[in-house]
Parts: sequence; structure tokens; C-alpha cells
Amino acid sequence: MIDEKSPFKSMDDMQYLHAVKKVHLPQSGYDIAYTDEGKGETTILFIHGLGSYLQAWIRNVEGLKGNYRCISIDLPGYGKSSKQPHSGQMTFYAGIVNELVTELKLQKVVLAGHSMGGQLSITTALLYPDIISALILVDPAGFEEFNKGQKQWFRDVMTFDLVRLTTTEAIQNNLATNFYRVPAEAEFMITDRIAMRTASDFNAYCYAVVQSVNGMVDNPVIDYLPNIKVPTLIFFGENDNLIPNRFLNPGRTVDIAKSGANKIPNSQLVMVPKCGHFMMFENPDVFNNEVVKFIK
Repeated sequence: MIDEKSPFKSMDDMQYLHAVKKVHLPQSGYDIAYTDEGKGETTILFIHGLGSYLQAWIRNVEGLKGNYRCISIDLPGYGKSSKQPHSGQMTFYAGIVNELVTELKLQKVVLAGHSMGGQLSITTALLYPDIISALILVDPAGFEEFNKGQKQWFRDVMTFDLVRLTTTEAIQNNLATNFYRVPAEAEFMITDRIAMRTASDFNAYCYAVVQSVNGMVDNPVIDYLPNIKVPTLIFFGENDNLIPNRFLNPGRTVDIAKSGANKIPNSQLVMVPKCGHFMMFENPDVFNNEVVKFIK
């Protein structure tokens, strides 16, 4: 049984584990919410996935902030960041990451992306290689190939009303699909998603989710994976229910994972048993330990 939170008036009402800061990006006009924890020579910049927010990384920030500066962001349209309409293209988001790195004077970062954030991170590494020292991809979108008809299926299925009218039961089921076994620590993701339905900026969030799906479809990266020039660490949960797509490309996650990893020079793949699509949250110890080894 899920204990529901009081409905949010705006998505700024959400309680985050770490203190939230905001930075204005003058070029694009967005205010980006972020958390900034820890210190170290290396900065890891964490990018969440579709429909998610920076809270997705709290178990990793907590484990890594003793060694590194850990910055997690809410993408435009998500969480506590501003929600002006945008294209949702991966190239748009990559421009946001580039502008953020400039505004915060970060120079080079290790870019960590989950799911859609993985495809976005790949896009950023391809378009703005000067700001990336390494990539960490967690169950990344972008390793799967879709034909024209399959891409149209995504556009047809992911509608504004589908996101806006998601029932409490569907919210719980959607989250469960992301895990091999839902950890108790993930309950806040369900209660936040339920409570945000009353927020004044909820419709803008729904629109951003729809645009993001179109953006993933419109900006495929699979043909450009060999052009990635930085060391890349890739994680996949062996029991990922979302990759490959169960309706369009039924098959084994490990096959997609190996196929994508083999295209990226200087990459290493970590397959995590008894683990789903939200690998870094479901098994944070494996993620955190492997990241420390990788960065060393």
C-alpha cells in the first residue's frame, strides 16, 4: 500500500534529498534546477531519463560524493527546472548541458546518463566533445535500431493525454516495470508522480515527456557510436524490461548491450544480474564501485 503525499501546487513543492540550486542559462532562457554535492578533482554530471528527475541519482550521489563533485540536474520541462515548451530533441538537450557546463565553469565533466539521459549523453559527447572527459551510460536508449514504422509507433502511442491521465495503478505498474524487484527506497518516485498531477506546471511536464519521446526517435545515435572519443563505461541490468522494446524488438537485453558496446571504442560493459532498467538505483553498490574503478 502506497501512502500518498499531499497534492503539489507546483512541482517546486517536491522534497529533494539534497539542497537545490538554480542557474539561469542566458542563451536558451531556461532556469535549470540542480544539486551540487561533494568535492574532488573530477566532476560527475548526472542526467536523468524520460519522465524522471534528478532524484533518480540520490543513491549514487550519496555513495560517490566523498570522492567527487556530484552535480545532478533536472532537464528543462522536468522536476524543478523551468518548463517553457521546447522541441525535446536530443540535440536541444545536449545544447542545454553544454550551456550549463559553461555557466557553472565546470570545464570537463564525466557525463553520466540513464536511459533517455544515456542517449542525450552520447549526443552531447558527439556534439560537444571538449566538455566531456568520460561517459557513463546506464541502460542507455540509443543502442536499439528502429525502422520508420516503429518510430511512428512511438509517436502514436506516446500522447499528451496518455501521460496526463495516467492512473495511480498505472503509475505503480510503470515504475515496477523499471525494476527487477522494486526497492522500498523507490517509493518516493511513485508518491511524487501521483502528487504532481495537481501541480500548475504538470501539463507542461507532460508535454516535455511527449516531446522527449519524439526527440529520441528523431535523433538516433546508433550509427555514430564509433565516433565517441572518450572512455565509456556502460551498465545494463540483465533483466531490463524496457530495452529491447518488448513490443517492437523482443529479444535479450544482453544482445543489445553487447552490440552497442562493441560499436564504441574504448568502452567496457558491465552486465548486472537480477537487475532491471533502473540499474543505478536498484544496485547502487555495484554502480558506485565500478564508477570509482573506472575514474581511477
